[in-house]
Amino acid sequence: MLANLNPLIAAISALLPGLIIGYLIRQILASRKVSRAESRAEDLLADAKSKAQDILLEAKNSALKVLEESKKEEKDRMAQLSRIENLLTKKESELEQRGTELAKEKEAIQVREEEIKHIKAELDQTRARQIAELERVAGLKGDDAKAELIAKIEEEYQEELHKRIRRLEIENKEELDKRAREILTIAVQRYAGSHIGDTMTTVVSLPSDEVKGKIIGKEGRNIKAIERLTGVDIIIDDTPEALIVSGFDPVRRQIAKSAIEKLIADGRIHPGKIEEMVEKAKNEINDKIREAGEAALFETGIGAVDPKLTYLLGRLAFRTSYGHNVLLHSVEMTHIAGMLASELGVDVMVAKKGALFHDLGKAVDHEVQGTHVEIGRKLLQKFNMDPKVIQAMEAHHEEYPYSTLESRIVQTADAISGARPGARRDTVEIYLKRLGDLERIANNFDGVEKSYAVQAGRELRIFVTPTQIDDLGSIKLAKDIAKKIEDEMKYPGEIKVNVIRETRAIEYAR
Repeated sequence: MLANLNPLIAAISALLPGLIIGYLIRQILASRKVSRAESRAEDLLADAKSKAQDILLEAKNSALKVLEESKKEEKDRMAQLSRIENLLTKKESELEQRGTELAKEKEAIQVREEEIKHIKAELDQTRARQIAELERVAGLKGDDAKAELIAKIEEEYQEELHKRIRRLEIENKEELDKRAREILTIAVQRYAGSHIGDTMTTVVSLPSDEVKGKIIGKEGRNIKAIERLTGVDIIIDDTPEALIVSGFDPVRRQIAKSAIEKLIADGRIHPGKIEEMVEKAKNEINDKIREAGEAALFETGIGAVDPKLTYLLGRLAFRTSYGHNVLLHSVEMTHIAGMLASELGVDVMVAKKGALFHDLGKAVDHEVQGTHVEIGRKLLQKFNMDPKVIQAMEAHHEEYPYSTLESRIVQTADAISGARPGARRDTVEIYLKRLGDLERIANNFDGVEKSYAVQAGRELRIFVTPTQIDDLGSIKLAKDIAKKIEDEMKYPGEIKVNVIRETRAIEYAR
């Protein structure tokens, strides 16, 4: 066993010096690393201290700079405050001096006031003594003397006083007349609306002259259908790319124009299509009438009214009076009446409504018996219009008495609008009345379906109901109408009475 331990001990003895040397070497290396780390730490700490010192130095420099700027700014402020203080001191000195002067002036005024009071008291005493002396000498009291003097003056100058009073009355009347003229002038001057009379024809533009042949149709059937359905004359002459629609009724002219334009756009022109387009045009014209009424209400500032009343008002856009468009005339009147009412201090809205609806009866006077004033009154009553508005409109032709100042304003506005140069043409109105009378005479006969005065009144075109009037009856009817026209009307030249009897048979294949 000892023999076995000896090699082990020998091996350990051999290894022990190596281990000790290794341990020592390791300790030496570790000691060097620690030394280097400590040296590194010391360097870092030294850098940090150096940077800290730099930062601190920079901060001190910045602080010193800010402090210097603050001191400089404070110095400037102090100088400014010093200047302001000097100014205030100077101003205060001036105010004190002014106050001293005012006090002296006030004292002088008070002294003057006392002197005036003293003088006034002396004058009153002197006047009282004089009056007492006069009363003693005259033997009358002051009031008695005054009354006696006035009576004597009135007696002596009575005639002159009457003349003066009369002159003042005349001057006042002249002043009132002058003021009235000024108000009317202001109203007319402030409203500068146009006044253009309607004509008897409407021009329809064509895309080319080839369309004229289509509108005429085979043997003239298309143009005859248009004239029969619309009640106008279609004039096709050498005017390039245009045809003329002639008729005294502007509604019919507009319907015919619209229907022709629709036919041209569609391209198919034959009697059946013409009837369809005329019907569409009639519906469109109704929409335009409504729009015209709404535009008039908006332009005049009246506001919304009953839709039926708006429609009747719009119909006036296609009605003329002495060549003057009635709706334009009514709108113009409304503006003038509003200005007059404003100047005179009366109800502006009542005056404007009375002016706008004053000719409402003309929208249906060809359908209802009576004057347009009476028809208009009944229509406004039907639509529950304010009685003040009815009173304002009913007297514009003096059929009713002037019950309010607004009624006189409406009448005045009517005269101003109608009397403006170029606004109306009497010859046109006479011509239109003659055409209307022609149609009225024809429509009063039994069996007449509709009638149109065409060719500037030289022809009366009458369509009869074929089930009521036969061929012989058509001849007799033409003679009867011609005779009645001769008996009741005056006209130049001759009038052709053309009675048309047409039978149609319509059936549908289903």
